[in-house]
Amino acid sequence: MEVRMPKTLVIAEKPSVGSDIAKVLGCRDRRKGYVEGGDYVVTWAIGHLVTLCSPEEMDGRLKAWSFDTLPMLPDEMKLKVVGRTRDQYGVIKRLMSQNDVSDIICATDSGREGELIFRYIYKVAGCQKPFSRLWISSMTDEAIREGFGRLKPGKEYDNLYQSARCRAEADWLVGMNGSRGFTLQYDRLLSVGRVQSPTLAIMVNREREIQSFVPEKYHELWAMFSGFKGRWFDEADDSRGGRIPQDKLEWAGKFAEELKGKPYKVERSSGSKDL
Repeated sequence: MEVRMPKTLVIAEKPSVGSDIAKVLGCRDRRKGYVEGGDYVVTWAIGHLVTLCSPEEMDGRLKAWSFDTLPMLPDEMKLKVVGRTRDQYGVIKRLMSQNDVSDIICATDSGREGELIFRYIYKVAGCQKPFSRLWISSMTDEAIREGFGRLKPGKEYDNLYQSARCRAEADWLVGMNGSRGFTLQYDRLLSVGRVQSPTLAIMVNREREIQSFVPEKYHELWAMFSGFKGRWFDEADDSRGGRIPQDKLEWAGKFAEELKGKPYKVERSSGSKDL
């Protein structure tokens, strides 16, 4: 009977990162969805392998779009495996459950979203094996080695996970309720989101500014000094960037005459000949 030595399962966020880590750890035995060698098995997600369920998947009564079911506030935010990457999820779940895998290293991207990707997989797979966190900001061989030399217990990143979870669930609550509400109200399919809607509003407002822009004539007041030239602007109101409106042309002319022949002092230079 063959006795396999305990191994550590490393889970990266994407295949390219998994390959880089596997190379540093000396893993050369390539299999479908993972690389094995020595004391390690390196596998990877493909972005989000697990996501929040749709409203009707959380509660069958929410299948019909109706104002009567709004707002949708599930008691439990259920998770599901993403269909198009189900095979890779199956690889990771199987590796997590292998008897010779003693512990896990979360090597997803260092940040809130990377933490969420790993924790969702870990939760849905029903894994309870201990895990550590690899936290690196560079994918050089040296950075990877240094990162594996200072692994931290996964529980130290629990707050990061909870933050990511709150963000994901807030997106769901705003997006699902908002989209259904606006669609029902205006009788057309409308997509609403916590981030996309404010961003769209910024774009729409900017487009309105462009469409309503009315060009106007303006003037600038320049002074020629020894070796450089400078443009006048109003320190009290620099929103116009030194532009003088048409109705101030007479004032600008008089001001220019007053400046002629007067001494000057350079208090700050931009390094350009034009100040």
